[in-house]
Amino acid sequence: MQQLIDVIRKEGINLGGGILKVDSFINHQVDPQLMEECGREFARLFAPTQPSRVLTAEISGIAPALMTAKFLGVPVVYARKRKPITMPDTVYLTVAPSHTKGVMVDLIVSPEYLQPGERVLIIDDFLASGATINGLVRLTEAAGATLVGIGALIEKEFEGGRAKLEPLGVPIHSLACISAMDEQHITFKE
Repeated sequence: MQQLIDVIRKEGINLGGGILKVDSFINHQVDPQLMEECGREFARLFAPTQPSRVLTAEISGIAPALMTAKFLGVPVVYARKRKPITMPDTVYLTVAPSHTKGVMVDLIVSPEYLQPGERVLIIDDFLASGATINGLVRLTEAAGATLVGIGALIEKEFEGGRAKLEPLGVPIHSLACISAMDEQHITFKE
């Protein structure tokens, strides 16, 4: 999606080590118009899969997932990283490594909001190693729901996450695909 690529080129900061800082429009401050357009594009791409729910991980996946769900007309649920006291004792729980925090994080969803038979579309901010998305896949499977697609705003192709997810046999779409990041440049896949 050219609009997203243009914003990454203008505002994204390559911190080295494969880390792309997108705090000015996704990860800290959110550009609502950009997220709306991203959600519209994801909805167009995934409408044929007929999802009944969008699933993401807090916190940076919420904005694109919410906009996607809006255009699909379905609810969105996000996996929590900490279990609030309002959540029931029995939950779906898995762990995944955090790329930017360098630690393992919990991904927790209440069975009330992820049920058997649902058609789940996973939307997240990044597809890098695929670890977080694989965690969301595990939650979907634990619920007895059906995974129908995976979308990421930004894919870091060089980290190989897509190859780990392709055996799932569902459509995978990224709106901006980065093929390489060296210390000075960000190279997009055309």
